[in-house]
Amino acid sequence: MSVEPLDRALRERVFAWLDPRWIVHEDEDVIAIDKPSGVPTQEAREGAQDDLPTRLARFLEQRDGVDEAYVGVHQRLDKDTSGVLLYAKSRAANVELAPQFTHHAVRKIYLACVDGWRHGARTTFRDQLGPLRGGRVEVVKDGGKHAVTHASVIERRGSRALLEITIETGRTHQIRAQLAHHGAPIAGDRIYEGAPAPRLMLHASELELVHPRWERPFRVNAPPPRALDACLDGRGIAFEDALDVAVQRRFALGRAALRDAESRTTAFRLVNEAGDGAPGVAVDLYADWALLHTYDASIDERATVHALDGLGVRGVYVKRRPRQANVMDDEARAEFAPREPVLGAAAPEEFVVREHGMRFLVRLGDGMSTGLFLDQREHRARVRATSAGARVLNLFSYTCGFTVAAVAGGAVSSTSVDASGVALDRGRANLDLAGADRDAHRTVRADVFEWLARAAKRGEQYDLVCCDPPTYSTAKGRSGKTQRWSSGKQWRALAAACLRVLAPGGTLLATSNDRRMTQRALRAEVHEGARDAGVTLASLRDLGPPEDFPFAPEDGPHLKGVIATR
Repeated sequence: MSVEPLDRALRERVFAWLDPRWIVHEDEDVIAIDKPSGVPTQEAREGAQDDLPTRLARFLEQRDGVDEAYVGVHQRLDKDTSGVLLYAKSRAANVELAPQFTHHAVRKIYLACVDGWRHGARTTFRDQLGPLRGGRVEVVKDGGKHAVTHASVIERRGSRALLEITIETGRTHQIRAQLAHHGAPIAGDRIYEGAPAPRLMLHASELELVHPRWERPFRVNAPPPRALDACLDGRGIAFEDALDVAVQRRFALGRAALRDAESRTTAFRLVNEAGDGAPGVAVDLYADWALLHTYDASIDERATVHALDGLGVRGVYVKRRPRQANVMDDEARAEFAPREPVLGAAAPEEFVVREHGMRFLVRLGDGMSTGLFLDQREHRARVRATSAGARVLNLFSYTCGFTVAAVAGGAVSSTSVDASGVALDRGRANLDLAGADRDAHRTVRADVFEWLARAAKRGEQYDLVCCDPPTYSTAKGRSGKTQRWSSGKQWRALAAACLRVLAPGGTLLATSNDRRMTQRALRAEVHEGARDAGVTLASLRDLGPPEDFPFAPEDGPHLKGVIATR
C-alpha cells in the first residue's frame, strides 16, 4: 500500500492567507498592509486566489468569523514591489476614499535603490508615457500621458543611491519607466534593465490622506526592507529574506496541496538559486519534507537548515551537489546525499506526491535523485493534455514520469526506454500506481540510440515522443560496447533519430537541463536534426521554465524545452 503523507495544517501555516505582522494599521474603517515582495495585487491567473485583496478577505473572514469580508480596493503595486497599501473595510469608507485616490489627493512616498544616478540631490522628471506594450512602458515625445516624478537622494554608496520618490500622477510603471529613461533603472528591474538584484528594489514606504471617519490627515508607514540596505552595499540578501519572498512567490503552488485529490500538487521547488536571491541553494518541498540542494561548498548549511526548520517542516534532507554527480562512487554518494534527514523526522522510505492530481513515488534518501524531476511538472501536464488516443514514446524515461502523464491523458499505448533497469523498475511501480495496462504500456531496457535505430528500421511510428536526456551518461548496447552521451552537438543526431519515428502530425517534446546549452542552441539542434532526418516541421516553438524555477538573467534557465510538430 503506497503511503501519501500530507499535513494540511503545515500548508495552512506556511502558506497562510495573511501574516498578521503585515498589518501596519487597522481600525473599523480601513486596514493598511505592508505587502511583501512577491505578492500580486491582481490575481495572476483565474482561480489562483493569490492576490492580496483575496488573501486579505479570506484572512478577515477566518479571524473575525464572518461569511464575507468587505475589501475596497483603490491601489495596486507591482508583484515584486513591496510596501504599504490601504483597503477600505466598509462600503461607507470606500465611498469616502474613492475620490482621494481618483483625483491624486493621496500623498505617496516610495524608496528605490538605483545604480548610476547622475542627477542632483533633488530632481523632477516630467515626461509623457506611452501605453503598456510588451510588458513595458516607454517615454514618448508626444501623444502620451503626462507623468511627474520627484526624486531626492537619501544616501549614496559607491555608484548606488537610495532615492525617496513622490509622484504627482499615477501612471502604469511610472517610476520604473522614468528612472530607466533617465539613466538610473531600479536595481532588480528585469524589464527596464536594472542592475542585478534578487528582487525589484522598489518599496512603497508611506501614504498620507484624509481618514474617511476622522476627517483629518492620516498617515501610514511601512518600514524599509533589509533588502534595500543590502542593495546599496551591492550585497546579496540573507537566505531568511530570500526564503520569505520565495514563500510568497509560491503561494498558489503551496496551497495547491489543499485542493481535492484530483487536482492537488504536493511537490514543487520552493527556492531556486539566484532566481530567488539565494545563489548556490535550492529547496524543494515534497509533501511535509524539505529537500535542500547546495551547489557551493561555501554555503552555510547549518544556518540554511535552521531557516528551513522555521517553516515547521517535518524534516530536512540534503543533497550536496558536486560538479558531476554521475562520476561519484557509493562512499561519495553517502557523503553528498545522506540517507537520513539532517534535521527532524525521517520520511517514509518511499511515498506518494502529486502533481495536478497525478501520483508519483519518490524517495528522499536514495542517492542524488528522488525519482521525480520537479522542473518537468508543467511539461507532464502538457503531455497529459495531448495524449488522448496517442501512441507515446518516452526516451531516457527514468522513472516514467512522462508515461504516467500519458496514461492519465488516455494514451492507447506507450513505450518507455532507458538504459537503467533500476530506474525502469521504479517506473513500472509508477505505472502500476497509475493503473496502466502492462501489455499496452511497456518498458524497455536499452541504449536509446541503438533502440531508435532498430525502431526506425522496423517502421515504428509514434504520435508523441518525449525526449529528456541527461547531460552525461554511459550505457552498454546490445554488442556490449559502451555508448557515451554528452549533451551538446550530439543533440542534433538525437533529434533526427526521434523525428524518424514520429508519425505525420505527431509532436516531439525535447528538453535539456544542460546548463551550458542555451534555449537557442536546443532549438537549432532540433531544427538541424529535422533536416538530417528529411522531416519537414509544421512548427517549432520554445517552452519556458515553470514558475517555481525562476532564473537570474545572467544565468538563463537551466531547463530548456521545445515542441516540434511534424
